Amino acid sequence: MGDSEFLAQAEATLDAIEAALDKLNDEDMIDVECSRSGNVLEIEFLHNGSKIIVNSQAAMKELWVASRSGGYHYRQKEGQWINTRDGSEMLASLSEMVSAQGGAPVVISG
Repeated sequence: MGDSEFLAQAEATLDAIEAALDKLNDEDMIDVECSRSGNVLEIEFLHNGSKIIVNSQAAMKELWVASRSGGYHYRQKEGQWINTRDGSEMLASLSEMVSAQGGAPVVISG
């Protein structure tokens, strides 16, 4: 995968995550605020002040997620972002992280 392809896919993924969380917030499913600065998406849970950070690492061609449960690296494989350590899929894992920190069951799809 070339740099421009990675950047396009990473940008689309960050956009999809932000849109999904904004929709859930609008539907009063969770109380969350998303802010974006370049390749960094910050998700703040307003009821407890905790955060999840999702950012792209172009040099590694990975998306990184930092949450209360730890730090994770995901690499594109067959159209999905796959954890480089355990093989889990990023949106499913992120749904679990958001559910845990947000206090309500959440499913994020892209």
